[in-house]
Amino acid sequence: MKYVDDFREAEVCLAMARRINAAAADRSYRIMEVCGTHTAAIRRFGIPAMLSSRIRLISGPGCPVCVTSDAYLRNAFRMAADKNVTIATYPDMLRVPAGGISLQDLKAKGADVRAVNSALEVLEIARGSKDRMVVFLAVGFETTAPATGILVQRAYREKIKNVKVYSAHKTIPPALMSLGKDRALCLDGFLLPGHVSVVIGVEGYRRLMRSLRLPAVITGFEPLDILSAIGIIVDAARHRKVVLENGYGRVVSPGGNPKAKALLKEVFTSKDSLWRGLGVIPGSGLFLRKPYDSLDARRVFGLKEEAGYQAQGSGCRCAGVLTGKIEPVACRHFGKQCTPQRPLGPCMVSREGTCRAFFETL
Repeated sequence: MKYVDDFREAEVCLAMARRINAAAADRSYRIMEVCGTHTAAIRRFGIPAMLSSRIRLISGPGCPVCVTSDAYLRNAFRMAADKNVTIATYPDMLRVPAGGISLQDLKAKGADVRAVNSALEVLEIARGSKDRMVVFLAVGFETTAPATGILVQRAYREKIKNVKVYSAHKTIPPALMSLGKDRALCLDGFLLPGHVSVVIGVEGYRRLMRSLRLPAVITGFEPLDILSAIGIIVDAARHRKVVLENGYGRVVSPGGNPKAKALLKEVFTSKDSLWRGLGVIPGSGLFLRKPYDSLDARRVFGLKEEAGYQAQGSGCRCAGVLTGKIEPVACRHFGKQCTPQRPLGPCMVSREGTCRAFFETL
């Protein structure tokens, strides 16, 4: 328990918070975390209550199912309606609504929709259902994309013809660029995601941070991890310094995971991608490259372009939450018509969603 107990010592955390508050006495600071697990940890450990009101922690688009667009979901619904198709995806995706329905609803009406905990489970489903087309809804950031890459490689090399992949994988650095340039947010720094950083390393952010000129710290998920990173950002912002630090060195290396990065480079190519709330972000999507694009569900099913889709209004303000423009409590449906049991939008579905994190710590 060394890496838990040592980072949860109450007096150490409170002393750190006091030092941060003293340093932040001169002005206000706005710091964004772009990892849903950070958002959940910040709420669970009561970190905002430890800090001065001058320090505003803003939740960003760190939940993969949350940033997946309604247009993507509509295409998924279309495929699920085909009686010869099996849809496989991670459990959270089954409950994400679009236009008032979800994959879970379609499953209840007879569609073959299955939850998987690993991308490689899709191969077993395909081998046991050779008369059906099995489509994997591949969602996630750099953290889960390598598992999809392995699935794609194996299906291609073993010539498993009834596996297709509909990739909604997205990469974090382009989103950081979009958020960092948003003058309405006026950010003083970023808490960088620990899990993503295991793959891309410190160097994955180097060029980005040189361009944005903002302090940023890769950090873990314990309270002392998070508070230490906030302290570094406040100090750097006070002195107008640009820093990129690795506060999660026990897990994250400077260069990241070379095997995972090589796999992503082999299987995927970067293209523009539609994010809920942020719109189309250039070069932020991971799409199958040749020769693996023969497994791309977009080609096989002639799916509609996501960028041109007009979402139906439900009153959900998830888009504003994901961009840090509002907190969940600003949505009139929060905790009333919209709960984890009956979500109106994706931010209330996943435990990485900001609305869910706020709801569970009310």
